[in-house]
Amino acid sequence: MGMSTLKEGSKAPPFDLPSDDGGSVSLADFKGRKLVLYFYPRADTPGCTRESIEFSKLRAAFARAQTDVLGISADPVRAQEAFKKKHRLTVGLLSDEKHKMLEAYGAWGKKSMYGKSFMGIIRTTVLIGPDGKVAHIWPKVRVDGHAEEVLAAAKAL
Repeated sequence: MGMSTLKEGSKAPPFDLPSDDGGSVSLADFKGRKLVLYFYPRADTPGCTRESIEFSKLRAAFARAQTDVLGISADPVRAQEAFKKKHRLTVGLLSDEKHKMLEAYGAWGKKSMYGKSFMGIIRTTVLIGPDGKVAHIWPKVRVDGHAEEVLAAAKAL
């Protein structure tokens, strides 16, 4: 788990980040709506690509559930744009190069690979309710079937 103390029922930390379309997106833009934030380690890597395609495929279903979906990684905006175009993604992608939002949402922390320990993005998803509070947190996400699980939780909210 990252250094965040984010818990279900707590107020979602505010954010304002550059997005793949050249603008910027903030939590305030989604006031009164449900919002899914999925944090992924790196654009255009196998797991992140599968996860982003799954969320994109379900975008209409999320919209029917009055839920917006955003993907966030530490990749620069240009990498997010290329990733979105290459895979025809329909979800908005945000760039958090300074890791501020990643830390606030508990998606930045110690990881290990091949016996080495390092700081990085922990694949995490957070569902925020229309009241601006964290409704559900999925730490250490497994990609397969995840988008459907998040959609079911959004519909139930």
